[in-house]
Amino acid sequence: MIAALALAVAVAALTGHTLVNAYAWLRRPTAGPAEVTEPVAVLLPLRDEAERVTPCLRALLAQRGVPDLRIVVLDDGSTDGTADVVRAVADDDPRLTLLTGVAPPPGWLGKPHACWQLATRTAPEPTVLAFVDADVVLTPYAVAAAVTELRAADAALLSPYPRIVVRTAADRLVQPLLQWLWLTFLPLRAMERSRRPSLAAAGGQFLVLDRAGYLRAGGHAAVADKVLEDIELARAVKRAGGRIALADGSRLASCRMYDTWPQLRDGYTKSLWATFGHPTAAAAVLALLVALYVAPPLLALGALLAGAPVVAAVAFLAYLAGVAGRVASARATGGRAWPDALAHPVSVVVLGWLTVRSYHLRKRRRLTWRGRPVT
Repeated sequence: MIAALALAVAVAALTGHTLVNAYAWLRRPTAGPAEVTEPVAVLLPLRDEAERVTPCLRALLAQRGVPDLRIVVLDDGSTDGTADVVRAVADDDPRLTLLTGVAPPPGWLGKPHACWQLATRTAPEPTVLAFVDADVVLTPYAVAAAVTELRAADAALLSPYPRIVVRTAADRLVQPLLQWLWLTFLPLRAMERSRRPSLAAAGGQFLVLDRAGYLRAGGHAAVADKVLEDIELARAVKRAGGRIALADGSRLASCRMYDTWPQLRDGYTKSLWATFGHPTAAAAVLALLVALYVAPPLLALGALLAGAPVVAAVAFLAYLAGVAGRVASARATGGRAWPDALAHPVSVVVLGWLTVRSYHLRKRRRLTWRGRPVT
């Protein structure tokens, strides 16, 4: 009984923290008309994205509210005709420049090197840099709204997290955990105010940075060998004295990260080891997540079968509190709440399996992404 009650209290407290983050501290840029007068460069790194870059490019070319907008695209060694697709969609639009990337030198991973090339080969120099991934589709005023929020937050880096598009069962199990984890465990207001680099979060799908603050932090050169270059860049900004901010970007952008289960599996596998760091830390975090979100429904079922209805009821309340946290997270970030939240314990188990797989493949030096080794 004491264990079940402790679980219920702990999960309820975390769900309360989710609600505070989601509805009191999370920034929400407006999706309506906005206008900025400063020069902005939208930077798009591409590697073998011919099949899905068109919606992203069309959305970038349709941006409004930024009179001095430049779109710089880097073809990072694509072999599928990505550059030809970019030229066809751009149709000689003078705002778009297509660059040809060079292979990353020793000590660099592919994406940080592509982003660094974009940031340092953009002329004339803009005051704001907006990094966008090929799987992101922006609404017409997204860039203007994000830059406005960046300035309102007095930040050097703003991460307006897109709405994650889910279509398959695997998507629905795994993808919502991204927003749920930082809304549940990261104190957003403290993150913005604190100078501690360890207290940082960011999503690389859509990042908006003050150019001076970006360069002061060393830019992507400071995170050249980092798998989670987005989070590490946010930490570098903090180390350089800049502020960072997270925002709900679900009304500004949508993102379909992976099309298939193998892509999703391998995408998470390549980076989860870097999320947790040392295997001992990963084991501790996963044990906590299992205890809080997987154990309650199992305990409820076991207690019910053992003829302890009160214990079963308390454990079931702990399970429902976890479900409520998932629902709150989904509604706050434009995600799908029902019935996906009911499978939250299964989501945690899948996350655990992906994490174990990540460490296993890293130890065997078999982690790759886009045809390049990760470690």
